[in-house]
Amino acid sequence: QVQLVESGGGSVQAGGSLRLSCAASGRTFANYYMGWFRRAPGKERESVATISWNDGRTSYSDSVRGRFTISRDNAKNTVYLEMNGLKAEDTGVYYCAARHLAALTFNYWGQGTQVTVSS
Repeated sequence: QVQLVESGGGSVQAGGSLRLSCAASGRTFANYYMGWFRRAPGKERESVATISWNDGRTSYSDSVRGRFTISRDNAKNTVYLEMNGLKAEDTGVYYCAARHLAALTFNYWGQGTQVTVSS
C-alpha cells in the first residue's frame, strides 16, 4: 500500500524559505513521477513541480520556477520541495503525489501540509 507523508509546512514571512519533505513507502518508486501540488484558498489544486524518480528530470509551474526546487533522495525514498523567496500567493495546502510513468494522472496522494506566507 503506497503511503505518502508530507512534513515541513508552517508559517513564514514573505521572502522567507521552507523545505517540504515527502516520505514515500509501500513500494519501490522506480518508473514513477513524483509531484508537489498545492491548493490555495478559494482556488483549484494546481501542479507546482514534478520529478522523475528514474533520472531526476524536473518540471515547474511558471509561478514558482526559479524560486522552488524539487529533488529526491533515492536512499531515503523521500522527495523534497525547497521553497525560497516565498510570496503571500504561495499560501495553501501542499500535497505530495505519485503516478506511474504509464498513468495519465497522479493517483497516490498525501494528506497535505499547510504553508502560510504573511506579507
